[in-house]
Amino acid sequence: MVSNDVEGLAVGEACEALLLTAKARVIAPLVAWRRGADDFLLLAEPELGQVVGAHLTRMRLAAKAEIELEEHESVVVFGGVGGIPTRDYGEPAVEMLDSGVQPTLTDDELELLRIRAGTPRWGKEIDDRVLPAEAGLDERAISFTKGCYPGQEPVARLRYRGHANRSLRVLEIEGVVLPEYDAEVLRDGKAVGRVTSAAGDGDCVVALAYVRVEVPPDAVVEVVGRRAVPAG
Repeated sequence: MVSNDVEGLAVGEACEALLLTAKARVIAPLVAWRRGADDFLLLAEPELGQVVGAHLTRMRLAAKAEIELEEHESVVVFGGVGGIPTRDYGEPAVEMLDSGVQPTLTDDELELLRIRAGTPRWGKEIDDRVLPAEAGLDERAISFTKGCYPGQEPVARLRYRGHANRSLRVLEIEGVVLPEYDAEVLRDGKAVGRVTSAAGDGDCVVALAYVRVEVPPDAVVEVVGRRAVPAG
């Protein structure tokens, strides 16, 4: 049912995966953690727990599987061991579940690290308008050698016979005022993309934006009347 080869995980290993519609639209991004030989925990954003559970239950058919909803508290620990590895923040880190460990970074600081790392997030970079390849999810959450799953055909067709029309980029924008979600990215007065996330970083703003692939990676663009360049 999911896009990555979770059956190939050893006990204790984890991987990113996607739950997709037949047309390869994202229902939910997941982290699949193999807790035991026959025990997988699928980590999702809190608002997607019921969605994932209901979808898997509906599609279970004759499979001998039990699907249960669990709630956990998660803390990101940088340089830690013994948790679930995450590469969302551009530095070695793990997620610790129900550990009692206190966070050392604020939510805003984590958000800045996520944006600088170019990591897409549900509700911002990932929604029903976005194909996995546009967000770079084909490189981190999809296996092209595993068996069939919903959405496999359009995902494979785009990879082998076509290309995404836009890609996710990290931009540094002049000024300190955050652009709104979906703010236009302009080049020579023409809309070429949209902003999906933004965070303040000193005297500038760092943002994630979808930009059309024909725009050169080193191009200078404009967001809400301010100069924006590729993040260094």
